[in-house]
Amino acid sequence: MNRSTAIRARNRMTILAGFLVFISIFLLSFDTAIIQENNQNDPRFGVAEAFWSPEEAAELGVGWERILFYWREIQPQGPDDWNTLHVREEWLDDAERNDREVVGLLKNTAPWASEDGTEAGVPVGLDLPIDDPDNYWANYARRIAQYYGPLNVHNWIIWNEPEITSDTYGFEFAGSVEEYYRLLKVAYQVIKEEDPQATIHLAGVTWWHDQTFLRRLFEVALADPEAGENDWFFDVISLHIYFRPETVYSIIQEVQALQDAYGIDKPIWLNETNAPPNRDPLWPVDRPAFTVDLDQQAWFIAQATALAFSAGTERIAIYKLADVMLPEGAESFGLLRQDSSRRPAYAAYATAIEYLDNFSQVTLKQHPHYYVATFSSPGFITRVAWARTVQEVTLRFPALSDEATLVDVTGNSATITGEDGEYLIALQPAVCHDDCLIGGAPVYIVEEYEVDDILQIETAIAFSGVEPTLVALSTATRFLTSTPVPTFTSIATTSSTPTTSPLPSPSPTETQEPQINVTIEASDNDQDEDPLAIPSSAPANTPSESPPSQTDAINTAEEDIPGTKLDDYLGIIFLLVAMLLLAFLVIFINRRRT
Repeated sequence: MNRSTAIRARNRMTILAGFLVFISIFLLSFDTAIIQENNQNDPRFGVAEAFWSPEEAAELGVGWERILFYWREIQPQGPDDWNTLHVREEWLDDAERNDREVVGLLKNTAPWASEDGTEAGVPVGLDLPIDDPDNYWANYARRIAQYYGPLNVHNWIIWNEPEITSDTYGFEFAGSVEEYYRLLKVAYQVIKEEDPQATIHLAGVTWWHDQTFLRRLFEVALADPEAGENDWFFDVISLHIYFRPETVYSIIQEVQALQDAYGIDKPIWLNETNAPPNRDPLWPVDRPAFTVDLDQQAWFIAQATALAFSAGTERIAIYKLADVMLPEGAESFGLLRQDSSRRPAYAAYATAIEYLDNFSQVTLKQHPHYYVATFSSPGFITRVAWARTVQEVTLRFPALSDEATLVDVTGNSATITGEDGEYLIALQPAVCHDDCLIGGAPVYIVEEYEVDDILQIETAIAFSGVEPTLVALSTATRFLTSTPVPTFTSIATTSSTPTTSPLPSPSPTETQEPQINVTIEASDNDQDEDPLAIPSSAPANTPSESPPSQTDAINTAEEDIPGTKLDDYLGIIFLLVAMLLLAFLVIFINRRRT
């Protein structure tokens, strides 16, 4: 081969190698764009403690998770301690990669900083100025913001269920409502000073343990001359509601009415909700009240989600994604069991997220025998319907399209066609064990429906000539009870990690919240008897677990480093690697020849 021929061959090889590199870079950019496009989770759907099962959390597509930050673990010996292994940075990194915002829950006084030496004690020096080194709570909260703000944690819940008294399971705060207000105010001032992006949440309250707590807290704030000019020293109200989905709606409405009475206008988040099953054959629990089977837990998830958003809540979170380190027979809340097997509730939440994702408006039709919540999202109308009684209900729905997708609570679907402008849908009855807690199996009726103005949807439904109407109903109806739920004592469980709470978006930039309009429609058939009446006394305790040590939790998670959604794109990634290797091989051969 003469010299000119060799040069031409080398040039061709160089051009080929350059072309392969260019194609690889192009595909990599395209792949990244696909990942980013598919990584847009609706921030309104969350779970507690997603980091224990990151792959399942990513598959669900939840937009936020709550993680507990225990003061006793982060500063176990004194104000100079700083244990960053308590909340692993890998968890925070995984949350950000998977478009999941982290909301931190600050609680559990370090005993050295506690007035009574317990984790529930009021912090020493709480009344001192916030820049005083002996105000241990102020210094701790400031350092939290300084350290975790740059790690993309900007949402902080201040304590957990402070209304529960010392004689009740779940007791976590020994102070008065005035002392809790001071705790909140100090945290608000120092965290916002260090991190202007921060959002401060009230402690999650159960409502039932003390229905006067929020009112008394608002009264204390009202008496503080600094509160008005500082936005009441909090940004979000947090609620914990369990077992009865209908009380999800009524309590949120009650809290909103309380806000209105005081001239407060804060978003309400349902940070914890669930109906933990005690009739799981793989994990039976001996519980004196609130009998719930696996199907009912799944039904609860769908009903509570629909009712919470219909009532106007801004975000919702299921407590919790996975059970971890439970002793045998302990109360079990997870969508995933301890062995990572999935309960039907996991599929139920995945279905709710899939079909309600990015909704912009929700309307609710209440009837003594059924509910219909209608969600509108770009290009789709989704109705969630379920029976409220122990009798099957058949409804006529106005058809907005020629056909619809009928989806059951765990995601199984079928195409249905309308007849004479309507769909005929049978709703399964509620199941009552020792009490009627939860409505029957919900269904989703999903229709493609393009509309430019959201009001056109309401017009189409209102003037279609057909309302969702009752077709058949047995005269022997048994309503879901909304009587006071008796208090029971849960089996104390050891939660290996901090329980997590919901909050805004995953990046330091402000999350754009979808605008939601809520309309409540009462049926003409409503009876004087109100199945939604709010119980007058306290129901069951909500889970207030205090894990003995987060170090144990961290050791357990040592092999569970969070994954990412890249698994879905391995084919493209392998192709890129192969092309790059081929390009380098061509360059290597070219150099050897020259």
